Amino acid sequence: MRHGNSGRKLGRTSSHREAMLRNMVTSLFEHERITTTKEKAKELKPIAEKMITLAKRGDLHARRQALGFIRSKGIVDKLFSTIQAQFAERNGGYTRILLTGVRQGDAAQMAIIELVGYQEKIELPEKEN
Repeated sequence: MRHGNSGRKLGRTSSHREAMLRNMVTSLFEHERITTTKEKAKELKPIAEKMITLAKRGDLHARRQALGFIRSKGIVDKLFSTIQAQFAERNGGYTRILLTGVRQGDAAQMAIIELVGYQEKIELPEKEN
């Protein structure tokens, strides 16, 4: 029976899985959008939303809890300043998962996980006068 065994193992040891999820959440907050497999994205989503909730709380204890998981001071600063301000009025649902198709090599279902409100920075070519 599988009672109380929540979460996916993703074919990794617990230490490898924890390190991978820490790196992925750091990359998500750094780039605001990452491409990964559907299963990894579904495991990443609750962790990322918890970190944003900590940032919305904004006190010192919340910052230290976030630093205990993320380990990059620059990313935690970005989380507690810009990302926190972006979601100040929102009560949840900070990330979205978009399915993109299958990977060529092993036919794994791929997905994009991004922060809600993400906008690509498009540079327009300058006109010559």
